[in-house]
Amino acid sequence: MLFRNIVGQKKIKTVLLRTIREGRISHAQLLLGPEGCGNLALAIACAQYLSCDNREEEDSCGTCPSCMKYEKLIHPDLHFVYPVSTTRTVTKDPVSSDFINEWRMMVMENPYMRLNQWYEAIGIENKQGTINKSESYEIIRILNLKTFESEFKVMIIWMPEKMNHVAANKLLKILEEPPPKTLFLLVSEDTDKMLPTILSRAQLIKIPKVDDESIIEALKQKTGLTGDGLNDIVRLANGNYLLARELIEESEENTINFNHFTLMMRLSYGRKIHELIAWIDQLAGNGREKQKQFLRYSLRLIRENYMLNIIPDGKREMIFLTGKETGFSRRFSPYINEKNVNQIAEEMNTAYNHIAANANSRIVFLDLCLRLIKLIKM
Repeated sequence: MLFRNIVGQKKIKTVLLRTIREGRISHAQLLLGPEGCGNLALAIACAQYLSCDNREEEDSCGTCPSCMKYEKLIHPDLHFVYPVSTTRTVTKDPVSSDFINEWRMMVMENPYMRLNQWYEAIGIENKQGTINKSESYEIIRILNLKTFESEFKVMIIWMPEKMNHVAANKLLKILEEPPPKTLFLLVSEDTDKMLPTILSRAQLIKIPKVDDESIIEALKQKTGLTGDGLNDIVRLANGNYLLARELIEESEENTINFNHFTLMMRLSYGRKIHELIAWIDQLAGNGREKQKQFLRYSLRLIRENYMLNIIPDGKREMIFLTGKETGFSRRFSPYINEKNVNQIAEEMNTAYNHIAANANSRIVFLDLCLRLIKLIKM
């Protein structure tokens, strides 16, 4: 992964490059940023630059043996950790190395991927992936080995917020006092669920959203799209490069979420309990990550519909809706107002937390819909 292939993030690239060139890189860094910001890509580019045999001022050379191995993510001193779970073929104590081929394929194809996309790739969309105790033993074992080719061993931990307490506690010592020439790069979207003791042992680097100009330029080169349509997509993406790509591709997932949302609201407004139960049965058949993504999508549409309801026509640049969402929202937005918006958002957040905690999804969504029936006509 070359820095020049990462969309935007000029300031962050400059900081990372300078710390490596000056030999001031911390042994444990936490790259914290929102979805679609490119923090995983930045971590890989940082590791590649650190190992490159012929570093340039602003990037890796891209042609030395080390860079060629990094391009395929097969460098022997580059190690990855990410959330996993049992599958039909991995039935006990799963660790990241059990899924390394799928990981390499996914990252090379889309280093901006979401967690649920990773879960789908390894067939655990109906489960909650974790970084578990077995993984912590594997990390300690790997990092106590000598390097094979490079000066540094690099351990990239993607989504450390998925690390359970047992695993986290076992890694505290090696995070604080790692073997010589070892670099931890933690890549996170949400530190609220991480142990404070893990956070305190890593240097925090906040990765911002991608600036609109960089997304526009990247999408022009990738798709050839120009004009107002491109500008609308970039404004809607709001700094999320992954979302911008999905909006252009009109991803099936976004269409499914939109259809689920409109049906949920129409049936709730019409108090059609039997139809709602049938809809809930359909939604419950999806994996938990898809259910969580639907609730995140629903929260966004609730927010945008409230904004559409209260913002004057001349200031609608603060509203982020696609064309099909706008058509529905013009009719729906009057029902999302100051009397119910906070309660609806709270109910959806509660449902999200219950789904994340492995609650029965049918009960969770039935409870949500029954509450929406009451709230939507306030």
